[in-house]
Amino acid sequence: MSQKALSVWLKMILIGMALCGLVVYGYAVPFGGNELLGPVSDMAGGLIYVWITAIPCYAVLIFGWRIATNIGKDNSFCQENANCLKWIAFLAAADTIILFVGNIVLLLINMSTPVIIFGSFIICFVGISISVAAAALSHLVLKAAVLQEQSELTI
Repeated sequence: MSQKALSVWLKMILIGMALCGLVVYGYAVPFGGNELLGPVSDMAGGLIYVWITAIPCYAVLIFGWRIATNIGKDNSFCQENANCLKWIAFLAAADTIILFVGNIVLLLINMSTPVIIFGSFIICFVGISISVAAAALSHLVLKAAVLQEQSELTI
């Protein structure tokens, strides 16, 4: 697969993820959350909290778009991609912390259910996994960029 084709596929996946996020944050959370929580919910506060967790997710998609663009330019191993991956790791960890702290607060004020607590722990595990994977990839891309730069200097 060529770099251009890979870039196009990555961008299509990112667009699909953005659309899925719109469905989740725009439809499933407001309407499904009302059904799940029932009468114990303060939907306005809950919606604001959930929408705050959407901000890092969409920022990650922007950094992913930058990486896909660099791949399309045949510049996969560069400092910019390493920095984007570092930001993705930071944003994934920050989103996970926001989710975890928010769920603890909801639990303390008795506005959470066991289903939400269990689901949030699964999401927290996935978020930390994404953060660690992005940090590792950032390190590897940076090392590859340095090697590529040294290789270009010796030729």
